[in-house]
Amino acid sequence: MGRDGGADAALIGWRGAGGSGGAGGIGKMEKTLNRIHPVSDPEATYFLQVSWEKDLGTGFSLLLSDCQCAWTGKVSEADISREAADIEMDREKYVEELRKALIAGEESAGKYNFVISRDEQNKACHFSYERNLKDGSFRLGSLKLQEVPSPAEVVKELIGYCLDSLGKLQAKTEHLQRENERLFSNWSDVEKRLEKCVEAKEELEADLYSRFVLVLNEKKAKIRNLQKLLSEARESAVDAKCSRDSIAATQMVIKRENNYDASTDEESENPAGASLPSALERRDSSLLASPDIVDPAPRRKRRQRAAKPAGTGAKVAAYEAEQPAQEKMV
Repeated sequence: MGRDGGADAALIGWRGAGGSGGAGGIGKMEKTLNRIHPVSDPEATYFLQVSWEKDLGTGFSLLLSDCQCAWTGKVSEADISREAADIEMDREKYVEELRKALIAGEESAGKYNFVISRDEQNKACHFSYERNLKDGSFRLGSLKLQEVPSPAEVVKELIGYCLDSLGKLQAKTEHLQRENERLFSNWSDVEKRLEKCVEAKEELEADLYSRFVLVLNEKKAKIRNLQKLLSEARESAVDAKCSRDSIAATQMVIKRENNYDASTDEESENPAGASLPSALERRDSSLLASPDIVDPAPRRKRRQRAAKPAGTGAKVAAYEAEQPAQEKMV
């Protein structure tokens, strides 16, 4: 920086920044206008306009005015590179520091200082900008501004820029206000829909709850019926088992009684049969012990057969026929 330029060149540069020139893409330049207070005179107010093309790192123009006088100057891309090398700072970081110091305005208030010194005839103005640190400050850059021959034109241009900016801001504000109204209307519609959705949700919940209660009561009743049937089935099974056990016990008792009766019958029949052999045995033994006796039965039978009358044989045959019939009846 520290670049000196003549009044005509400075004026041409300022007019180009203002957009009054023609070729060279001057109309595409961007501008900012800030209010600054120099460290040497905090009560004084200056207006600083910065103009640049595409990017601040490619160079920029400065216009400084106190509404009575105006000064202008330019900083080239080479000046920016040289200043960054002088303070041993990365160029991109240095350009970012310039942006904060010259363009950010109120956002960087208190972080940067501006020093303005004018000569006695106000023909030139030395302008520098510094970065505040905890223990002091270091200079970011400085340049010598040249007086503009027609300060009134500069003030007029500044006022026009302010009015244009104000009109743009008003238009933007109106657009944002309309957008805000549209969003508010949409929000109102959405709120109404949301309320309806909430009401529908509550109604649906109430309906689903009532249906759920009915289904739940039906399930409970079904479960109770199933439990009742299950208990009845268990009772029936227990009763059937008891019946089977009682029938089996009764059958066992009857079988035991039948066995007992059969055993008692056999015991009652056996003593008579057993006494007969014993009597026969005693008889046989007595007969064997007695002396031999000649049986007179054959002679008696011969005599009887010889002496039988004629009808005796028929009676005997009838008697023998009756004996088997009586045995069958017995």
